[in-house]
Amino acid sequence: MIVWINGTHGAGKTTTSALVQELIPDSRVFDAEKVGETLMDITPGLPATDNFQHWPPWRQLVVDTARRVLDYTGGTLVVPMTVLVEQYWREISTGLAGHAIAVRHFVLHADRDTLRARIAGQHPVPSPFRLRHLEPYAEAARTWLHAEPRSSTPRT
Repeated sequence: MIVWINGTHGAGKTTTSALVQELIPDSRVFDAEKVGETLMDITPGLPATDNFQHWPPWRQLVVDTARRVLDYTGGTLVVPMTVLVEQYWREISTGLAGHAIAVRHFVLHADRDTLRARIAGQHPVPSPFRLRHLEPYAEAARTWLHAEPRSSTPRT
């Protein structure tokens, strides 16, 4: 099973995932951002983008990596990862379901002022990347993110 903790930057995903991991026996935290960092290290680089999630291999590799880790270890993966593009979430969740992996999807929410304060407090200079995601998060929250079913159990 996967416990996916979604929400924008500054919502508390990393902190929450560590706490959730402590509560679920035989669970591990899988930071899917590391998959993106690996893709960013390819030289010469992949096509230019402002977000590695736009690369189709990232979404496919997240599914493949999660599946292979679960095949190897069993248990539960806790994934703290922002996914604000509905199509990308559908690709990932459908890919996991295709491997008979149940997903419990949770969204951490904080208001815009709280998020701005948290982002400003994380670094000496607030991250422009993180601040740019406040509006896309608000749009996703208004349109699909909070309406997304909280769990999916694949049909076998």
